[in-house]
Amino acid sequence: MPVGNESNAPHATTSTGSDFAELLRILDLDRTDDNVFIGSHPSKNPMRTFGGQLMAQSLVASSRTLSAAGLPPSALSVHFVNGGDITKDIEFRVTRLRDERRFANRRVDAVQGPTLLSSALISYMAAGSGLEHGVKPPEVAEPHTQPTIGELLRGYEKTVPHFVNALQPIEWRFTNDPAWVMREKGDRLPHNRVWVKALGTVPDDPVLHTAAMVYSSDTTVLDSVITTHGLSWGFDRIFAASANHSVWFHRQVDFNDWLLYSTSSPVAAESRGLGTGHFFDRSGRVVATVVQEGVVIYFPPSG
Repeated sequence: MPVGNESNAPHATTSTGSDFAELLRILDLDRTDDNVFIGSHPSKNPMRTFGGQLMAQSLVASSRTLSAAGLPPSALSVHFVNGGDITKDIEFRVTRLRDERRFANRRVDAVQGPTLLSSALISYMAAGSGLEHGVKPPEVAEPHTQPTIGELLRGYEKTVPHFVNALQPIEWRFTNDPAWVMREKGDRLPHNRVWVKALGTVPDDPVLHTAAMVYSSDTTVLDSVITTHGLSWGFDRIFAASANHSVWFHRQVDFNDWLLYSTSSPVAAESRGLGTGHFFDRSGRVVATVVQEGVVIYFPPSG
C-alpha cells in the first residue's frame, strides 16, 4: 500500500497498456555498482511511495546479484520504516548474506539520501521435490464473468478519486463487492477474493513475473480489516499504513495468467490490523502466501 497514505485498496481506473509499461520500466533498475541499484517512480503516485513498488524493486535488486542463475526466491519479508518521496529516485543497497548453489540470502535497504524507507530480507532456495499439499481455493466465479474495476468504480469517482487516478498495471476482477459498493449496500464482508493478472505481457523472466505478483500483493490485503466492520475507503475516515509485509513463494508464478488472491483479516487490535492471504493459480494450487500488518485507524463521525 502507499506508505503513510489512507488506502490499501486496489489501484482502480480504466487502464491502458502504458500503465503496465511503466511498471516494467520501474522494475528495470539502473545498476550503479555490484550491489547498488537505482529505481525510479511511475508518473502516477500516491502521496508516498507505494509499498508494493518498494517490495517489487527490492526483489529485483536482490535477484540481480545472485551467483546461481535461476535460483528461485522462497520468502521475502519487508519492514517499512519511512515514507518515500515520490519526486526522488530510490537507492537499493544489497547485502549478500549467503551465496551458495542451492541457497542464498540477501538484505536490501531502500534509501533516499540518509532516510531508510524499507529493509527487506529475501531468501532463495532450490531444494528439489518433496511432500506436497495445500489449502483448497474458495469457490468463486470465473474472472471473465466479473466486472472490471472501471465498471465497479462508475458512480464512485468522487468517493474514491485516489483509486480512479492511480496507476493500474494490474487487471483486477473482484468476485465479491469491493469495499465501496459493500459500504453503500450496508453489508459487512470478512474476506476479499480478487482475480489478478498483468495488464500486458510480462517478459520471459521469472524474476519479473514474481515481482509483478509481489507488487499486486500489497493491494486488498488489508481490506478485510475494514470490511469486517462494514467500513470503506472514501466513505469513512480511515488512516492506513503498511508496517510490515511478508510473502512466501511456493511455486513459480505465471503472471500473464489469472491468479486468485484470497485474503481475510484474522485479528485487529491496538490500531493495528493483520491481513493474510493466498495466491492460487487457475488449477487451484497455492503459489504464494501473504501476511501483512498495518496501522489502521478509524475516526468515527463526531456527534
